[in-house]
Amino acid sequence: MDKLIIRGGNRLSGTIPISGAKNSALTLIPCALLTEEPVTLRNLPRLADIDGFQHLMNQFGVTTVIQGTRPEDFGRVMSMEATRITSTVAPYDLVRKMRASILVLGPMLARMGEATVSLPGGCAIGDRPIDLHLQALAAFGAVIELAAGYVKAIAPDGGLPGGEFDFPVVSVGATENAVMAAVLANGTCRLFNAAREPEIVDLCNLLVAMGAEIEGIGTSDLTIHGVKRLHGATYRVMADRIEAGSYACAAAITGGDVFLEGANAGEMQATIHALRAIGVTVEETKKGLRVAAEGPLRPANLTTAPYPGLATDMQAQLMALVCKAQGTSVLKETIFENRYMHVPELRRMGADIETEGRTAIVKGVDRLTGAEVMATDLRASMSLIIAALAAEGETVVRRIYHLDRGYERLEEKLQLVGADIERVGDS
Repeated sequence: MDKLIIRGGNRLSGTIPISGAKNSALTLIPCALLTEEPVTLRNLPRLADIDGFQHLMNQFGVTTVIQGTRPEDFGRVMSMEATRITSTVAPYDLVRKMRASILVLGPMLARMGEATVSLPGGCAIGDRPIDLHLQALAAFGAVIELAAGYVKAIAPDGGLPGGEFDFPVVSVGATENAVMAAVLANGTCRLFNAAREPEIVDLCNLLVAMGAEIEGIGTSDLTIHGVKRLHGATYRVMADRIEAGSYACAAAITGGDVFLEGANAGEMQATIHALRAIGVTVEETKKGLRVAAEGPLRPANLTTAPYPGLATDMQAQLMALVCKAQGTSVLKETIFENRYMHVPELRRMGADIETEGRTAIVKGVDRLTGAEVMATDLRASMSLIIAALAAEGETVVRRIYHLDRGYERLEEKLQLVGADIERVGDS
């Protein structure tokens, strides 16, 4: 198993290319199940989760082709063709490692009239039930069965009749599954209090390019008029706003000056606001973001919330950043109840952090020191990298398979801007 060795203290300077969004790509891939024609995705990041989802699609009989891209390039182009779906079962062995696998439920139900999916896995960041996924599908006319660790959804003869569902709380994944199920319904489906994340806009835009009829894109109320069939399309995956925000924190904690090429400022306003509150300079351009930290970092009060609020996926990285702020910061996590597992590892590096329920109190320290630490989930892993870049001495980060799930060739990108970081085998 690999590990990362980071020798902190280098000021980051230069340009980092931002990859396609992991959270968007994992939603766009299952759209290929909705049509017999080819769906091609460009700017697809090279990630373990993408490879895992590709294997899952192959399990259903979908042919996938990675088009000619050089190994040294970031991103890939993948074409998928579901001419004939040979299985409607997503087995435990493929689903257990990746929560996003549940997103095949909606499109498979819409196309084949039934789907059986193992209850999903993924990062251990708290209880993330799929009850809202199932309630939305049931509201559209599906019959739901749960047995032996699997969920089975069945549409009436002739397909889903349509209906409406009002989410009691905002759910990104449930919104995505419901939208994909609705596009081939016999009638109209309406979603109220739907999630508005840019990744959902990206999903809707691909579906519209395939012939779907969706009203209210980008709002919390969506109306989907079912169509008889969808056709193929070629689509470019949006830039990863979480990756961009993560590298912004890395640049800031080192007092650096980095240009995030391809970052979309319009999709990152809450993160940009948080960075500026901490004292980081952020300049928005048409080609990306310039992030620089020229003075002392300031403490901040930050609270995660559904989009357009501050993304829960940025909480751990911002926590690492304010470990070096001059004063006390307060972070509140409102989305997941168990997303402070990085705190003990940051403490090993000298951070002064106390947690009370979903609130973390971070007192800035003059210095962080290198240590051996262990990654616990994807974004927690990145928080350790950020802290290590500013720490004195050497930090060893173990269990980095989490990072490989969500950051495309992380050490190479950080090396581009001067970080002393290397990947080595953990003997």
